[in-house]
Amino acid sequence: MKKNLLIPTLALFGGLLLFSCVKDTDFSQAENVTATPVVELNLIHFNVEAGEFFDDVSNTPRLMLTDTTEIRFLDDTEIQESLLRADFLFRFRNSIPRSFVVDFEFLSEQNEITYSTSTTVPAGTEDNPATPPDFIEIVQGDDIALLTQANKVVANVTIPSADASLVGALNLQSKTTYYLEVKERN
Repeated sequence: MKKNLLIPTLALFGGLLLFSCVKDTDFSQAENVTATPVVELNLIHFNVEAGEFFDDVSNTPRLMLTDTTEIRFLDDTEIQESLLRADFLFRFRNSIPRSFVVDFEFLSEQNEITYSTSTTVPAGTEDNPATPPDFIEIVQGDDIALLTQANKVVANVTIPSADASLVGALNLQSKTTYYLEVKERN
């Protein structure tokens, strides 16, 4: 005696589907959703050889070198409105026997300084390079509005003195961490 269990099984499954508990969903809560993404981007990197601080042709020192980098991330209006905080991390390695002052200037399209910061890098040697603690600049509050007006950052590296015999290199690696709060806009 063979019984077909397909029909009773389907009826039981269908009954469970009809009488299962379903929690009411309030779709109006979707309007209150806030996303808080964190975005990490490389910012500036360079490796300056000591010889770049001296002009062999004119036999004169170059006491300041400049590097300019465009910041494309901040030119978006929604990013500007959502940005809560920006953390800049600068990591140096110096094997030149001179200390350096490094100025970071954030410039608008009209080349006006909207935000700036500065750090000092200690002298090192080729045998014992200076690796100072990371320089971290945190921008938040009212300074965020100033930062978002910038479309480029200029790094000015200043050395107190230089001559033709100077050896070594100054290396910089940096990144930026942007903290955003994205809400539905009306």
